Amino acid sequence: MSKQKKLGLSDLGGLVFSTNPEAMQSEPEEHIDTLEPAQQKLRVLLDKKQRAGKVVTLVEGFAGNEEDFQALAKKLKTKCGTGGSAKDWVILIQGDYKQKIAQWLLEWGYTKTKTV
Repeated sequence: MSKQKKLGLSDLGGLVFSTNPEAMQSEPEEHIDTLEPAQQKLRVLLDKKQRAGKVVTLVEGFAGNEEDFQALAKKLKTKCGTGGSAKDWVILIQGDYKQKIAQWLLEWGYTKTKTV
């Protein structure tokens, strides 16, 4: 059984309810520009730590906004025909696709891609 952390009023930021419409002003989101593919320094590597011996391919080093990052991850997962995830700026593809992914990235214009 997992233990759940109990949240208090201080975890909500102090403000619980207000009738003032200006009280809950959200901060404007920063727009991050994505570097051109030729300027991206991507690293493709294999990993099997803490994965019960299963091999996964990692793609690290993407610099840009979240939408472009997720689009690249989806494109790679579709091209490999396998599952994976994209979080914390690391694309994780299930299986050993290191050489194929590196080749596809070079074809797509990511010229500074390295395999580790």
